[in-house]
Amino acid sequence: MRPNYKRIYHDILKEKYPEKLEDAKVLYLLDNLKTVDDILKINALVSDSSRKSSTNNQKLKNYDKQTVLKLLQYQRKHQLSTNFMSKKYNMSRNTISKWWKLFGDEVE
Repeated sequence: MRPNYKRIYHDILKEKYPEKLEDAKVLYLLDNLKTVDDILKINALVSDSSRKSSTNNQKLKNYDKQTVLKLLQYQRKHQLSTNFMSKKYNMSRNTISKWWKLFGDEVE
């Protein structure tokens, strides 16, 4: 069973940031929460991104297969190095390498 992220973020916005409920981009993202990538986008718009909290949150990130494949396709399409991807998405190079080993044959 998956958490209802739409409801969670709506409650957070209503309680902490009611002015952001009027933003069209936030509302669009809120209505279309389907993948982890969507959740990360709305989280970046909603939350206060301090250095300490982003470091702690990074340890708790969990990517679904669809998002992993999307990231790997992006890397292949733009011929980016694992080092560049790790810096861009703030994750370990080992994580990206492991994804290539697990899902490399599924990337188009």
